[in-house]
Amino acid sequence: MRRWRLLLGGAAGDLGDLGEDDRRRDSALTGLYGGGAPVSATDAPDGSGKRSAGLGGSSPVLHRWLGDIRTYFPTSVVQVMQKDAVDRLGLRQLLLEPELLKSVEPDVSLVGTLISLSGAIPARTRETARAVVRKVVEDIERRLAERLLDAVHGAIDHARRTNRPRLSDVDWARTIRANLKHYQPEQRTVVVQDLKGNTRRSRAASLKDVILLVDQSGSMAESVVYSAVMGASLASLRAVDTKLVVFDTEVVDLTDDLKDPVDLLFATQLGGGTDINRAVAYGQSLVRRPTDTVMVLISDLYEGGVARELQRRVRELVQSGVTVVVLLALSDSGTPAYDHELAAKLSELGAPAFACTPDRFPDLLATALRKEDVTAWAERNEIAVGR
Repeated sequence: MRRWRLLLGGAAGDLGDLGEDDRRRDSALTGLYGGGAPVSATDAPDGSGKRSAGLGGSSPVLHRWLGDIRTYFPTSVVQVMQKDAVDRLGLRQLLLEPELLKSVEPDVSLVGTLISLSGAIPARTRETARAVVRKVVEDIERRLAERLLDAVHGAIDHARRTNRPRLSDVDWARTIRANLKHYQPEQRTVVVQDLKGNTRRSRAASLKDVILLVDQSGSMAESVVYSAVMGASLASLRAVDTKLVVFDTEVVDLTDDLKDPVDLLFATQLGGGTDINRAVAYGQSLVRRPTDTVMVLISDLYEGGVARELQRRVRELVQSGVTVVVLLALSDSGTPAYDHELAAKLSELGAPAFACTPDRFPDLLATALRKEDVTAWAERNEIAVGR
């Protein structure tokens, strides 16, 4: 009954009264999903919580609401409610106030909002906004950067096998199979006498080029954030030469900003149209050694340019030996909206198109760097490839 009461708000009728904490939860929900003046526990002592409320445009009201949702809801729910508040109640202007930004629970969606508003952020708020963005960037780095670097370092030449591999290069499955004859029943263990593994290529031979082409139209905000962090991490590797290019109807090479992903993000300009063909043409001009190049196009493929020219360029890249992968999204937001027809055509040309969550990107990139079948990798991971 308590859950129904919280779900229905004032429409619940005589389903029962709420306790103090639940009245505040009800008030927070009412403020966001209602529509008029805010209701608080003191405003509605009877717990009626009629859903005719809203957050309005008052900063004190919004401060109180932010404090309440962080107190009475888990972080994952807080982030959803904050995004809904921005989208439903027109709070973008209020997000530009430094005091308010300090109260907000930072997440990738909020960073996308701040980046899209970066040109309008006043001086008094700029440092606070950068601090919020940096907090999210550092969180992503903690979760994903080490895995990405390990995956790239592990992209070794499997054709060169050795019985004296370094520990990080040991193929444990082969090693166990080769030493099963040394199994000790009493100890229930295998005594390893012969290590099996792979030797890394020399640094000069293993040097790869990675070109990230990132759609910065408004719908790709989360992908831009993750791409910036991943690109900065890759740029720290001497064995990989990384280029990062963002585009809408214009193309901007941000490779020189890769040393600081926060600076990089504030150099982007979310929104606008999309000319994917123009971006791929620029990426094509960056290719020095086709067979040692991986090009990752991150876009929902709603092409505002010339789709036929785009397909021609992708065909040329693939035929020259470039590994081309199309990510319809690099985010945790579920199945993206994208141009299914164009995705299918690019997949047929040898540039598999699918969405990818950030935690799977390291394995994807390692697969591409090893020149393995990216489509097969996607299918093994139960990722639908555009066809």
